[in-house]
Amino acid sequence: MKFGIYPGGRVGTLCARPPDPTAIRALVDDLAGGHPFVVREYVHFLGDDAPPEAVAGLDAGDELAHLTMPDQWYVEAGRELDLVVSYLPSTADIPGWLAFLDTVVDRYGHLTRCLQVTLEANFPIPLIDGSSPGVLQALALGVPHARAALDRRGHHDVRVGFSVAEPAEWLGGDDAFWAYLSALPRRDFAAHVDYVGLGLYPDAFSPVAPRGEPGDVASLTAHALDHLRHHCLPRAGIPAGVPIHVAENGSPSGAGRTERGQRDSLTDMLGVVLARREALHITQYELFGLRDADSASDQPTATLGLVTDAYRPKLAFAAYRDAIHHLSTKGDQDAMDPKTPG
Repeated sequence: MKFGIYPGGRVGTLCARPPDPTAIRALVDDLAGGHPFVVREYVHFLGDDAPPEAVAGLDAGDELAHLTMPDQWYVEAGRELDLVVSYLPSTADIPGWLAFLDTVVDRYGHLTRCLQVTLEANFPIPLIDGSSPGVLQALALGVPHARAALDRRGHHDVRVGFSVAEPAEWLGGDDAFWAYLSALPRRDFAAHVDYVGLGLYPDAFSPVAPRGEPGDVASLTAHALDHLRHHCLPRAGIPAGVPIHVAENGSPSGAGRTERGQRDSLTDMLGVVLARREALHITQYELFGLRDADSASDQPTATLGLVTDAYRPKLAFAAYRDAIHHLSTKGDQDAMDPKTPG
């Protein structure tokens, strides 16, 4: 299994300070420990009529000029770029979207190992693609379009996929999303999917049961993984041989939480992923993210980082680093023990 992280410090419009490339280099090198490591980044399609304040709010104006770090960094020291192309126009614009995918492939295709087409199109909340007009068509047409664009440019080894949020029962479910994909001919969509990503935040937005009880983060993680593999993906014609990537996983340390609680939550979730990785064919795991968006904020998404917005490591940083090093050298057994003192 490959491990990774999003290195930036932005969540939607939340970002307390600009990134510090020197700090990012040191922290990512520490996490990777000389082993292969996935770096997740995002670019956004907002449409030609996007108001300047929307572009500025997401800091999307320069994404085609550069990502968080210089280009060469993403292909050095065993790093692999997992690039998300997000669809967030205020009005449906499929021609513009497909042209944007071409532009992204032209700009970043040579750096990229995984290209994710749309972000959680099953999740209809603001600043997530599922809320955007035309998002289902953007996904259905975008995946084969991206595959063809990559192949035309000789990037045959880049894997193309999409991501979904964990089962959205609390939003009324996502049955309509999977019903739409199930109606697509396999040759037009599922045949072009190399992986499916899962965004996993079971305790970020609502209370969960205490550790060890039904409804705790471990059981919710198991439910999300099993539900995706055994229920959702077969509906879309995506076979068991197509891997699952845990594309985003996080737990906050603020908003009434603690750094110790964050560490314990993340270790519990990773433990479940590891226990199910072979049965469910999970091949990649990425945390969101390296740095808090705003450590002083009371919004849960603001404190998902392994370090504060000033780059001070939290307890979860050492836990994730040590797990990566252990797993990369000795295998998966007992890498993340939730009872580890500290």
